[in-house]
Amino acid sequence: MAIRWTTAFWDLPADGFESGVAFWLKVTDSTLSARRGPDGEFATLLPAVGDPYLRVQRIRDGMGGSHLDLHVDDVAAEAERAVGLGAAAVYREPGLVVLHSPAGFAFCLVRYDGETAVPPPLEWPGGQRSRTDQLCIDIPPQAFDHELAFWQMFTGWRQTVTDAREFRRLLPPPELPLQFLLQRLDLAEKGQSAAAHMDLACTDMEAEAERHAGLGAEAVRRHHWWQVMRDPAGLEYCITRRDPDLDLHPIT
Repeated sequence: MAIRWTTAFWDLPADGFESGVAFWLKVTDSTLSARRGPDGEFATLLPAVGDPYLRVQRIRDGMGGSHLDLHVDDVAAEAERAVGLGAAAVYREPGLVVLHSPAGFAFCLVRYDGETAVPPPLEWPGGQRSRTDQLCIDIPPQAFDHELAFWQMFTGWRQTVTDAREFRRLLPPPELPLQFLLQRLDLAEKGQSAAAHMDLACTDMEAEAERHAGLGAEAVRRHHWWQVMRDPAGLEYCITRRDPDLDLHPIT
């Protein structure tokens, strides 16, 4: 299978939707497309350069999170292949199938529409460069190995070697806009499904975190290689020390 493009969604709670959209537009220096859907619940973040790969969705219930769209040439055939590898199809319409991975992570297969140009990193007044570039799936420990095997088989992407046992990275081809990281959670409640959050790469983590705080985000906790933040809608995400201008290297 050839995954032709990838799109990440911020699934924002209804009561924080407008503030969340306004925040991410500023973080990514994007403009908002016309709203779509029966209730105007979908919209695309339009970059100044390149093809769009980030979108927002207003959800009716729950705390929100992120999900992934994989753009393919034959949606129906790839959906059947995903189901054969352990996914479950939960909704179908022409050009779209919504699925759950074996660990319960929601993702969609959608028809490819010709996207090719990955937007470049952005430079900010503080001198740092950043890019919203990665979706990280947070997986209950007992489901991690099965989930990793599913994504390896379904995407065909190579797994990197890493010294951090809780992380595994699959390497999409360079013409795709999003990196793909899987994280084994330390603990999870019984029956808990996998979920996802977004990560940014930047050349100066401290300056980027300060910029986000000035736009309304909250610093949650600090690690050496990343800073966990919370956006105005309540979604957590990470600012990382990965250089957005360089090829990815193994996590250490």
